[in-house]
This record gives sequence, structure tokens and C-alpha cells, in this order.
Amino acid sequence: MKKWLIPFTLLLVLLVSACSNGSTKEEGSDSKEKDNKSDTITYQSENGPVEVPADPQRVVVLSSFAGNVMALDVNLVGVDSWSKLNPSWDKELKGVEEVTDENLEKIIELDPDLIIGLSNIKNVDKLNEIAPTVTYTYGKVDYLTQHIEIGKLLNKEKEAQQWVDDFKERAGAAGDDIKAKIGEDTTVSVIESFNKQLYVYGNNWGRGTEILYQEMDLKMPEKVKEQALEPGYFALSTEVMPEFAGDYLIISKDPKADNSFMETETYKNIPAVKNNQVFEVNMMEFYFNDPLTLDYQLDFFKDKFLGN
Repeated sequence: MKKWLIPFTLLLVLLVSACSNGSTKEEGSDSKEKDNKSDTITYQSENGPVEVPADPQRVVVLSSFAGNVMALDVNLVGVDSWSKLNPSWDKELKGVEEVTDENLEKIIELDPDLIIGLSNIKNVDKLNEIAPTVTYTYGKVDYLTQHIEIGKLLNKEKEAQQWVDDFKERAGAAGDDIKAKIGEDTTVSVIESFNKQLYVYGNNWGRGTEILYQEMDLKMPEKVKEQALEPGYFALSTEVMPEFAGDYLIISKDPKADNSFMETETYKNIPAVKNNQVFEVNMMEFYFNDPLTLDYQLDFFKDKFLGN
């Protein structure tokens, strides 16, 4: 080989080697970056985009949405007190800690990878330092869309949508059967006794109202429509309760609380009471409008109205 070719050949080998090493390093970086990206997704929350785990393993729910998370088979490590009070969830929430938005040290100990709550929770900035925190304004979207949003957040939108489609079909069919039995114009009221105060509910405040009025399209009394439909609920006294009572009456109550209103002559003389068309429910089991609660409510209404 000519002497002048030796330096050139050596230079060429070095260049090829450097390019090869650089390419390998760059490809490795890209691969690692893709792997990292696969560990998270970007969820478009009502407050803007949030990076959340693609497969959350330790979720804390500070209000309302425990049933949505459980319905999508995602593990909970902490929930709000109302969820813990639901006797239907004793088994599912065994070992899950009760927490609040002020129990920051306890939440840190739980080592969550995602925190969910309503928009009125406290310490959101501090919670965000613990784990990605996503909040929702109650009623900003309808209750079924809310479940789909939780599905998106948990990277399980498909499963959430499948449940919604199935639920609407089941609830609609049950509603047709109930109206065929009790009549298209028969009215239903949902009244709750809480902390010595009575409330009547519209069509989107839990307690089975979404099923009765939205999915089954049952009628509410005009007085209820006037006072409770827009705000969601309306406080009333025992004396005016007959004005808000429908042909059928759903009474939501805490069995351990004072329910003496049911012993009054005013209550006993309500037509629904006299006709034995009152269905009593445990408010702790009927409180929410998540899939687990909705399935429970639907089965209850089918059993009470249809006897199956």
C-alpha cells in the first residue's frame, strides 16, 4: 500500500467508528426516552394537561370517585370518609386507609402515584408535590361522562365506555318495564333525611336520581321540578313534605340517625305511604353515582318496582 494511503485509511476507519458509536448512543437514548414516555400519559384535565401514570398502582381518592376507580380495577390505598362509611364496600376497602385533604403526612406515607378529588379540596399545590393530583368540578359534566373521564385518567377509557353503553341499555330497558307496570305519568320522589333535615332531590345528585329521571325517564312531581331540578336539591320541612311526595317515594336515610319524621301523622297520611309505595334505602349505600353504586341502585329499583 502506498504510504500516503495509510493516514487516509486510518482516518476513514476512525470516522466510521465514531459515527457508529454516535448512532448507537443516540438510538439508545431514543429507546430509553420512549420507554420513559410509555410509563406516563398526558391527561387533559379541566385545569390543563397533567402527566399521570399510564398504569397507576397506588391511587388516593379524596372525594366522590372511589367507586369509579374500583369499577375499573385500579388499586386504592386511600379514600375519603364517606366511601369508608359505605357498608357495601367493606370488603373492597378492607385495608384501604381513610384520608382527608389535610392528612398530608398520612398521604405521604401511603406513597400514592395518583391523587383524585373534587375541585373544592384543600392543599392541591402540596398534594401535587406528593403525586400528580387531578380534580373535577362536580356536575361540570354528566355522571356517565364523568366515569369516562376517570377512565381516560386511569388509561382505561375503553373499559369505561363499555360499562356506560351497557348500563344505559340495562337501565333504559328496566325503565320501559317499570313505566309499563306503574304508568307513564306516575311520579317518583327521592327524599333524604340527613342531620335532622329533609331534602328532596332533582335528577343529578346521586341517591338513584340519575337512574330514575335520566335513564328510566320517570316523572318527578311538579313541585320537585320547580324547586329541586335546577339546583339539584331543596331543603324542606316535614309539614310541606306531602307537596313534594310523588306517587312513589324513595326515602334515603341513615338507619342510625333520628328519623322521627316517619312517625308523624303528616308523613303517615302521604298517599304513597298509605298505598305502601315507599322504598327505604340506606343513604350510605345510595349516596354516590359511580358504576358500583349505580349497579346496586339499578338492581334495587328493579327488585322494588318489578319484583325481580
